[in-house]
Amino acid sequence: MRTTVRRHLGKVVAGTAIAVASTAVMVAITLPGTAGADDKAGQGGTARSAGQAAAAGDSAAVPPGVVQAAPDEGEKGKGSDPLTDDEMKRAESVALSRQAFNAAQNVEGERGPQRLGVELAAPDAGELDDPDAPRRADVTFYDYKTDTVVTKTVNLDTGKVENTGTQRGVQPPLSADEQNEAARVLIADPLGAGLKADYKDATGKELTSPDQLELSSMIYHSVPGAQPAALDTCGAHRCVRLLPKVKNGPWIDSRSLVIDLSAGKVTKLNG
Repeated sequence: MRTTVRRHLGKVVAGTAIAVASTAVMVAITLPGTAGADDKAGQGGTARSAGQAAAAGDSAAVPPGVVQAAPDEGEKGKGSDPLTDDEMKRAESVALSRQAFNAAQNVEGERGPQRLGVELAAPDAGELDDPDAPRRADVTFYDYKTDTVVTKTVNLDTGKVENTGTQRGVQPPLSADEQNEAARVLIADPLGAGLKADYKDATGKELTSPDQLELSSMIYHSVPGAQPAALDTCGAHRCVRLLPKVKNGPWIDSRSLVIDLSAGKVTKLNG
């Protein structure tokens, strides 16, 4: 492979970090086992302690660490415990009636809303100190047919929907399925030619599927006068800028491209 990579989209960022405009924060991470690796005094102290123990006749070996299996999750949690898998499945089943399913559309244009997440709902104000308060789940969907965020609060004790909230112009972070669909749209679009060329430079292979990439994303909202008119609906529409990374390889800078998932189109930002 060549030692340099052509810059089709601007810059292929090597390594494991990318500068994402002014919205990204670089976080320093210390890998396990690296802290104190150069502490010679500490290493020497450990060796002397072991030697002193041996000299004292202490032949007891230190037993190896044991990782205990996680306890069975059970069907139902208690109090503020995280939702169990069973609770999340039941909440989603209750929240999504047949009528609601048939009336909505997901990111791929198929029947049924796009699932965004299921979270433990906060207790009501009068239940804060009640150990027997019912557990509730907030189930959130995105309906691409109406560009609406729908959140339903399900009482897990009664199995009923207690509240339904709808919002337009609100854009939660994308789900993994939505990121994959955004990558599929970009790869298939003529504006994705640079992404595919950079991928081939980095790997020697053709980019044909989102499965070949590691994906992160940023929701894009329109900024008056700062982008082509085609992006004026972003915010009402679900628009995203992808941060693709070659698996076990460099990041590819595609921040100048905005994928409108509601319209299935790609637009290049001005400048």
